[in-house]
Amino acid sequence: MKGLSGTGKGCLGDLGFAIPGSVQGSGIQCSGLDDKSDGKSEKSKKGEGKLKDEAQLQAEQEEAERLEKERLHQEHLKKLEAKYQDQRESELAELNSLEQKFLSAQQWKMDYREQAKWEHYLSCDGTPDPTVPQEINTFMSLWHDNQDEDVELVMEKEEVVLNLIEKLESLLLEASPDEISEKQRDQYQEFILQLQDLLHRKYNEATQNLLKTASMYEDSETGNMHTAIKDKYSTFCIWVNLKKKARFRNHVFQEAGHGFDLPKSLALSSLAVRVLHTRYDHVSPLWVQCQGLPRQETSDSQELAEHPKNTGQEPAEEEEKGKEEPSVPAAGMSSNGRKESASSLKEKSNNTDDVKETEEETEKNSDILDVPPQEEEALLQEEPGGREEAPRVVDVQQLVPVGGVYHIDALQLPPQAQDVGDWSMVELQDVGLEVYPYSPGEAEDGTQEAVEITLRLPDNVIYFKVPMVARWEPAGQQWRADGINNITYKAEEKSITFRMGAFYTVALLQDAHLNLPYQAWELHPTGVDEGLFTVTAVFATIQIQIKDNQCMLSSVVVEEEKVLSHITGKWMSPFALREALKRAGVNIFPAEYSPEYVPVPRKVSEHLTAGSAKDKVWSLYMFSGEKVQNLRLTETSEAFSEELEEESEFHSTLYHMLKDSASKEAMGKVERAGFLFIDSVYQLLLATRVLAYS
Repeated sequence: MKGLSGTGKGCLGDLGFAIPGSVQGSGIQCSGLDDKSDGKSEKSKKGEGKLKDEAQLQAEQEEAERLEKERLHQEHLKKLEAKYQDQRESELAELNSLEQKFLSAQQWKMDYREQAKWEHYLSCDGTPDPTVPQEINTFMSLWHDNQDEDVELVMEKEEVVLNLIEKLESLLLEASPDEISEKQRDQYQEFILQLQDLLHRKYNEATQNLLKTASMYEDSETGNMHTAIKDKYSTFCIWVNLKKKARFRNHVFQEAGHGFDLPKSLALSSLAVRVLHTRYDHVSPLWVQCQGLPRQETSDSQELAEHPKNTGQEPAEEEEKGKEEPSVPAAGMSSNGRKESASSLKEKSNNTDDVKETEEETEKNSDILDVPPQEEEALLQEEPGGREEAPRVVDVQQLVPVGGVYHIDALQLPPQAQDVGDWSMVELQDVGLEVYPYSPGEAEDGTQEAVEITLRLPDNVIYFKVPMVARWEPAGQQWRADGINNITYKAEEKSITFRMGAFYTVALLQDAHLNLPYQAWELHPTGVDEGLFTVTAVFATIQIQIKDNQCMLSSVVVEEEKVLSHITGKWMSPFALREALKRAGVNIFPAEYSPEYVPVPRKVSEHLTAGSAKDKVWSLYMFSGEKVQNLRLTETSEAFSEELEEESEFHSTLYHMLKDSASKEAMGKVERAGFLFIDSVYQLLLATRVLAYS
């Protein structure tokens, strides 16, 4: 080993052998290793430096290109802005000339209403003009004084009253400030409230008249009296407990599908149970009943006392209140808790507090309804003072009554007629209709007594989800979800059953925004001054035909099935169509507060002929309030960008933005369209706000 040296091909280390330190120190030499390592290191350093220089140069070039691109972009934006400012005045002037068509439509409507007033005057049909105070006051006064009507006559008059209310609502929403003054608007709203109250008072009077002769119509099997009367606006059901036998404590009104099961204490009492279902809502505030009307504060003179037992006061407070209020004819159990000077419903005795629903009951009910408790809570407002002491208040901006209102009352029986020889004698009382003083006691199983109610849902109403059952509290002018439990909803049977600790006015509430945002919408022509407006909502697809100043519901499709045949195929005004759809549960009409509940993307596409637009022609626009710009991004873009579409410009209105890309044929159709058709399209677009909620 001493004379071994590495030559030519390197040392042992180069051959892969391990060289111990003792061997290395004994004369073995490895020549060439250090020289090669130094050479490779030098080359590596030079290569890395070159790469760094190239990368830096590339970065500088890219930055220079970016800055140049940004400079050109800013110059382009400045040019667009300058052009926009130059043409802004001319565009606004052109828009103003187009808006003359709306003024023409407004004038046509005014002339039409004047002509209708004249034709009504000539017809002498006995109905008043609701805009003439003398006529409407005379109508209400004469009907108020006639207190001998039965239920059927009230139902006949009901249609007249509802038509008068609809005329006033339509005028309030459609008339311009030049047509009616603020004083007239307030007066018309007061007329609406008075007509609603009068209608419900007449139902109470007719109920009282029927109860006076209840014994004449007793059922041969049970000895009690029951009847159900229906028309297209209301269903009147009443059961009179004449025999007071415990085994006859429940009843189903076969003609209506409504029913009840009373606690034993009530089954042994002399009382009547009334279920009055009105397919309209005259209980909620006007701004809830008719979207678009202003909110009004309740005046001090309007005492809210449809059901005194529902005020939630302590028994002592109720008793004190009962002492202070004189008994008046109950012609006036008002539908929405408003009390007029001679029309209150008096309750003689006290009632306990509303039944408080526990946390466990809430969760149980939510399980029955298949609604998560947190989802239900999100739709309710909690009053100050803590969860246990405060009833749950419904947010009526999100949940609204659908299918009308159910007035469920326990009533005292007036003295019945007695046959004395050839005479029929009855004791007359000047107290009117009175609520039966019911205080729920303890049931046999130790729980609190409750009244079980079963309601048949209207056939002409759609509930897309399980409705919430809520009770009306006149004292607070609000719907509440407490005091009602053990709710069972049967969608196929179209019925809902629940228990409550007192007798309430109830409604079935549905989320006003459950069909928003829209999945898609289209508006395309079908002829001269004719078009088809299609809205694909979350649960339904709605098609509306438009022709001149009229609209017609063409179809409503839910789960591939056409529904609402009772209102399809009928021409009506845009306002009437909106109200008809909302009454039927198809609410596709956002309110001013809807952005608090619904997200709002936007898009637009041109239509020249019938049929759907192609996917490639959709565009996204952004409107800042002053100018419109066409964005390059699509709805599937990963991130938002304000980068403009190529060859796009700024415009002051969406009309002029679309004009840039629209064909001459399309603009020709727009310019030739009649003012009535334009106004109808405008009314529908304004009501649905598809640009904001699609």
